[in-house]
Amino acid sequence: MPTPVVPARLPAARARLRGVAALMGPAFVVAIAYVDPGNFATNMAGGAGYGYLLLWVIVSASLMAMFVQYLSAKLGIATGKNLPQLCRENYSRPVTGLLWVQAELVTMATDLAEFVGAAVALNLLFGIPLLPAAGITAVVSFGILMLAPLRRRRFEQVIIGLLGIILGGFLYQTLQLGPLTDAGSGLIPGFAGTDSVLLATGMLGATVMPHVIYLHSALNQHQHRGDLADRRRALRTTRFDIAAALGLAGLVNVSMLIVAAAALHGTDVPAESLEDMHGGLGTTLGGGAALAFALALLASGLAASSVGTYSGQVVMEGFLRRRIPLTLRRLVTMAPALLVLASSADPTEALVLSQVILSFGIPFALVPLVLLTRRRDVMGPMVNRRSTTAVGVAVAVVVSGLNLFLLARTVLG
Repeated sequence: MPTPVVPARLPAARARLRGVAALMGPAFVVAIAYVDPGNFATNMAGGAGYGYLLLWVIVSASLMAMFVQYLSAKLGIATGKNLPQLCRENYSRPVTGLLWVQAELVTMATDLAEFVGAAVALNLLFGIPLLPAAGITAVVSFGILMLAPLRRRRFEQVIIGLLGIILGGFLYQTLQLGPLTDAGSGLIPGFAGTDSVLLATGMLGATVMPHVIYLHSALNQHQHRGDLADRRRALRTTRFDIAAALGLAGLVNVSMLIVAAAALHGTDVPAESLEDMHGGLGTTLGGGAALAFALALLASGLAASSVGTYSGQVVMEGFLRRRIPLTLRRLVTMAPALLVLASSADPTEALVLSQVILSFGIPFALVPLVLLTRRRDVMGPMVNRRSTTAVGVAVAVVVSGLNLFLLARTVLG
């Protein structure tokens, strides 16, 4: 029997697929920050308290997140540098110092959400007290983090696996729901008082994450190689990477709110804390849904904590040209979370407030990103089109405007 002839184009196609696969992954690392325990607290609280009312916030924030992360990745590919490095090179020392300080505060707020969330999950699953649970979280997340500088692809694979656990958990819960006849009403923008604006701001802060705006440029800066055609090809692959990863993250966020709205809103089941939500899902949807919620929360906390600390290293090295041992950074950024867990503060309330802090940090990352990507002397031929810059300005105005509205309504009543 004659040997079949293999078309010459087949090996070439396989080589191209391997090349594309090699460029995939950074957006999935970033995506884990978009489904961290802060999202659980804000999205579930939004659904339980207001039904589908704030669904439009999640959808809008997810679309903005895709655009923002695209700009960040593009910056790294076009320049071979990350956002903190370019801020240091293009802005004065006082401005750079201010940007670094707020970025570190954002990192601490991120760690607060992640540590508290993972500790609560371990308590729900195994009955471990919150402080020891936080210690376990620190050890496991540090082990994951140690893969980042040594085996980047393995680190990405671990993070993608944990993202899969989160997605699977909420897919299971969603399948336990009945028909969602009223969900479409949540796509019409609207609020129901100052408390809903506060929660919407937290949801925005939990979705458009400032620390991964810095990180994504660093994860893609190694793709600044070859000629312009190679970099444009890398950017096209990155668009697909972002659409796939953040599309999944957006789906998870939507599922969080829908599950809480359908299972908890309008019932007598308490839904003031993550523990309440876990118990409420068990009451309304069954023990399997409660277990899926706790496992997803644990996976979220462990993965997002590792990514947050990795972002902190990028921030310090970029803004200050300084590095500190990962162990020391881990200890410093987890301190606020340990204080919350050791006190009588409500962990869920602390989670929601941490997301509000993150929302106020978004403009400090987003405005420099838009300003730098519009400059030809920085980006070269890959400079933004005017329409791209206009969308970036619009996103920055919307985020900043929502924060100012929140401040005025809260302070002035």
